[in-house]
Amino acid sequence: MSATENDIEDSAAPLIEHLAELRTRLIRAVIAFVIGISICFIPINGEFIAGHILEFLLKPIEDTLRTLGDPSPTLQYTSPQEYLFTLFRISMVFGFGMAFPVIAHQLWRFVAPGLYKTEKNAFLPFIIASPAMFMLGASFAHFVVTPLAMAFFLGFADVSSILNLLAASAPDLPADAVVTPPTEEGIKVTFFGKVNESLDITLKFIMAFGLCFQLPVLLTLMGKAGLVSADGLGSVRKYAMLGILVLAALVTPPDVVTQLILFTVVYGLYEISIFLVRMVEKKREKNLREQGLWFEDDDEEAEDPLIAEFDADENSEDEDKK
Repeated sequence: MSATENDIEDSAAPLIEHLAELRTRLIRAVIAFVIGISICFIPINGEFIAGHILEFLLKPIEDTLRTLGDPSPTLQYTSPQEYLFTLFRISMVFGFGMAFPVIAHQLWRFVAPGLYKTEKNAFLPFIIASPAMFMLGASFAHFVVTPLAMAFFLGFADVSSILNLLAASAPDLPADAVVTPPTEEGIKVTFFGKVNESLDITLKFIMAFGLCFQLPVLLTLMGKAGLVSADGLGSVRKYAMLGILVLAALVTPPDVVTQLILFTVVYGLYEISIFLVRMVEKKREKNLREQGLWFEDDDEEAEDPLIAEFDADENSEDEDKK
């Protein structure tokens, strides 16, 4: 048997082992995801958990309609399967959220053996920070942005038509409810919200702000990899402001207050990112100085710290192997 054939066989065995391990990790992640979906369909007080989550997500619409004078906010679905599919959609989103720790752990167990010790120490905090920042952004969207957006959108709704229908079908309507008299001319345009469409806009806000809050994590990770620098991010600050303004105009309603809130929050995250990247750079420089790998001249630029750090990691790994 030739040397080339031996090399092929030696490389094939580890590949099969990696594929088998990947299959095991994927199966465990899928099982955790299915369990998370199943948990959302556990009944509590005569209603699935997914139904309670739906009520929680639609609370801003309910509060806005009550503020506008609707004593009994109602959403409808127009096809037999719509409500079930809406609950299933919620169960997939929140099932993935519940299963994410297991999925992240399986991903980490698969990737970690191929990383250096320094790479593990650098990558692990970002796995923890990413879901935390996403939850922070989602909470901000649900409790601050969505109520403002609903107040803007539903401010154009005519709830008097809803009250007229309630008066015809519910004799026990509160006495203080304002019911407008019927008209002989014109068409009444009012709000009859659908469950899936109302949920859609709420989830879009949650996803948009959850992803926007990933900005410090992403830029800090890029700074750790040497793809961006604090000075570089600071030099393009005016372009970042313009991009954030465009983003605020796209993902929020045409409401100046909501757009200003989003711009303030995202730009604040951008400035925090610059601060975090600068801290990463200072920490890297300190470590390289302690190892004697940081060289700089008076008239020349410092040696690339990433190259020096890579060489230091290689030397450290070689010494450990010896």
